[in-house]
Amino acid sequence: MAVESQTMENATKEGTPLERYVNSHVGNFIHMFLSVLAVLVMVAACIALFQIVHYGFPQLWHAPNEYQTLHQLLQSILLLAIAGELALLLLFHRASAAVEVVMFVIARRMVATDVTAFDLLMGSIALAAMLAVRFYFLPGKPK
Repeated sequence: MAVESQTMENATKEGTPLERYVNSHVGNFIHMFLSVLAVLVMVAACIALFQIVHYGFPQLWHAPNEYQTLHQLLQSILLLAIAGELALLLLFHRASAAVEVVMFVIARRMVATDVTAFDLLMGSIALAAMLAVRFYFLPGKPK
């Protein structure tokens, strides 16, 4: 954190006054833009969550093919998890959030109905690699 704040202080001291002014305002605009995108992603995720709870779960008891319905439900839930992690990534720019987004994408792909045994093997290896990256190479304790 201290290194990052020193870098920001050095960046604001370098360049002409016009460059500093433009850098400051462009940086603020980009931060606001990403914040608005994160809010829109979360609003869409909340709407999708309502639809899953209201329409998806009751189908488990009334559908002729409960297995297919459960598959769709799991894919929808993992898509919501991806949306939440993506919103965190847009707001905080953490490496751990990027790794978690990739992990959820891999998990969602493994839940799909058209996966082969090779896809499952490669997905398992990729998940294991992402877990190793998360636990051994990212700073701080994983939550």
